Formats: sequence, C-alpha cells, structure tokens
Amino acid sequence: MKPIRLHFRLALVYFLVAALFGLALRGFGVFDLPGKYRFLVHTHSHIALLGWVYLALTTLIYHAFLHSSSIRARYHRLFLFTQLTLLGMLLSFPFHGYAFWSILFSTLFLLASYGYFAFFLSNSRADQRKAPGFRLVRASLIYMVLSSLGPWALGGIMNTLGPESAWYRLAIYFYLHFQYNGWMVLALAGLGLHLAGKRGIGLLPKRFETGFWLLQSGIILSFFLSTLWMEPPGVFYVIGGLGALLQLAGFLYIGSALWVGLRQRFNGWALHRLLVFVLVLFGVKLLLQALSALPAFATLIAGNIDYIIGYLHLTFLGILTPALWLLGKSQRIIRLPVGGTGVFLLGFVLSELLIFLRGSQGWLNFSVPLDFSQWIFYTSLLMVLGILWIITCQWPRSH
Repeated sequence: MKPIRLHFRLALVYFLVAALFGLALRGFGVFDLPGKYRFLVHTHSHIALLGWVYLALTTLIYHAFLHSSSIRARYHRLFLFTQLTLLGMLLSFPFHGYAFWSILFSTLFLLASYGYFAFFLSNSRADQRKAPGFRLVRASLIYMVLSSLGPWALGGIMNTLGPESAWYRLAIYFYLHFQYNGWMVLALAGLGLHLAGKRGIGLLPKRFETGFWLLQSGIILSFFLSTLWMEPPGVFYVIGGLGALLQLAGFLYIGSALWVGLRQRFNGWALHRLLVFVLVLFGVKLLLQALSALPAFATLIAGNIDYIIGYLHLTFLGILTPALWLLGKSQRIIRLPVGGTGVFLLGFVLSELLIFLRGSQGWLNFSVPLDFSQWIFYTSLLMVLGILWIITCQWPRSH
C-alpha cells in the first residue's frame, strides 16, 4: 500500500503545480508578470491532465485490478519512465511552449500511456475480465489510446494546413473529448462499480449490458458536438444531440442501480455530501452537453472563451477531482481533510460563478467591474490553498 499512497501523493503534488500555473495565468490580468502567457497555458493544461488526473487514475486502476507482487517491479519501471516524461514537460513548456523538447517529452508520454494500456491487458486476471467495473475501465483505456490520434495529427496539420486551420482545432477537440468523456469519466465509473461490487452491490447482467452500449454509442456520437463551432449541416447537430442523450441515458441506467452501493461505500457525512456534489455537477455537465446541440446554444458557446473554460473547469475541477479524492479516501490511500476540501470547493464554486458571469455580459447586456479579474485571481488562490492543505495532511506530524 505504501507505493500506492506515494504515487497518489505525487499526483496531488502535480495538481498543486498545475494550480500554481493556473494562479499565474489569473495573475496576468492583475499584475505585470514575466513569461509568455501561452506557454504557461500549455504547461498548466498538460500537468493538470497528465500529471494529476492521469497519474491518479492509473494508480487507482493498478491498485484495483493489478496489485500483485509479481508485477510490481515492471509497474515501477513504467511509473518512473512516466515521471521522466512529466518532468520533461514541466521543465520545457514554460520556457519554449511547443518546441523540440516539449514535443519530445509529450510524445514519450504517449508511448508510456500505450505501455500502461498493454501492461493492463497483459497482467489483468482472467476471472476479472467479465466484471462490469473491469469492462468499463478497459473501455476507458481504449478511449485514452483513441484520443491520442489528436496529438499525433497535430504535427501533420501544422506542417500542411497551419495552426489556423479548422482541422487543427478539431484535432485538439478530438483529444479533449475522448480524454474526459471517454477515458476519465468511464474509468471513474468503472472504479466506482468495482468498489460497489466488493461490497456485494452488483448490476443485473442485462441492465449493465444495455447501459454499457448506451454509453459507448453516446461517447462516440457526442464528439459531433465538438464540430458545431464550424456551423456544419443540420445532421451534425442531430447526431451530436443524440449522442448526448444516449450518454445521459447510459449513465442514468447504470448510475441509478449503482447509487445504493456508492452511498453505502461513502457513508460518512462529509463523503456523502461530496458524492452528492459530484453527481449533481455531473448531471449539470450532461445537461449542458445536451443543450449545446441546439443551434442557438452552439453559436453562443463557440465564440465565448469564458464559457469554454468554465465548462472545462466544471469537468476537471468540479467532477473529476472530487471523484478521485473520494475513491482515494474510500480505499484509505489518501487523507481528505474537511477543511482543505471545503476551501478548494469554495474557490471552485466562486470561480465558476465569476467566469460564467463574465462570459454572460455580452448577451445579457451588462458589464462586470474593472477589478473583476482580481476577484477571479483570489478564487484561484483559494483553490491553491485548499490543495496545499490536503497535501500537508498526507504526512501527519508524529507525536
């Protein structure tokens, strides 16, 4: 258990680093800071997705399905190689943006993620492979590999069509869509099902099978929502909207049966409230995703950077992050102080309100105060303090 705890703690440290870069990005609107904004954006996003979420998820998956002394050494070698790629990105992106070294380490990270996928398939036990939780996690890893087609395509697109091409933006959206809708959310759902199964809470095979294929269809078809900024033919709106509804139906079909098991697993007052918080925000995310299939909403969102950032933060900070904390806490991998969690969530909620408020000023015909960026900076500071609080509690003082 000690290596598992250490790996998850390291993921939390990456999260703190990503949050500090996010705070610096907010600081550009308040202070005269050195450095290139665009380079820091690349660093922030890569370390948040790959240092925090990827590392935390792969640690939890290893603990749930692969934790065996016979494969521990191979896993540690893969883990150390992954750290090399992450540190390389951390030391190259802030100074050069997308250049030789950052591209090299990003490419090596993709290869490391393929190695993890192969490691998972080759070392999982045969008696696990029909379990609902395992099947969702395996599907999530397939989406992780699929999403990497986006980064691989970027080089060719830049050399032939240029970064201003619509295909360049589509490649990025392809990557993001299958990362958070496919890989990350499905992995969390699979881990949740696995924990419920350990408590004797399962799904009827037919119910799971229906929900599973609703989810797969929904995840694939809802990618078309990421093309609506191009104002494509009407059939794209229909396909994307159908995908969003199928995704919603799949999660409701599985989640309604899973709720009892999750509620029993997270039975402490604070953990139960945090679970409800995550599920409510996940419902909001699915609703916003479905609404984005409507032409009026698609047009409104396409040119609004605050709405896009707010939605991404809703997904990564409001859903994925607390869900990872819940899974880690429920298995005694991390300590989750109520105070630190509360400070982080307060900063997150205030930040979301301010970001969406600023994004709405155009179509609601009002203006935000001149010091609005300063307010958003302070909400980001709250999140940093919350993460720091949580990290310091992982190493309690000896008495």
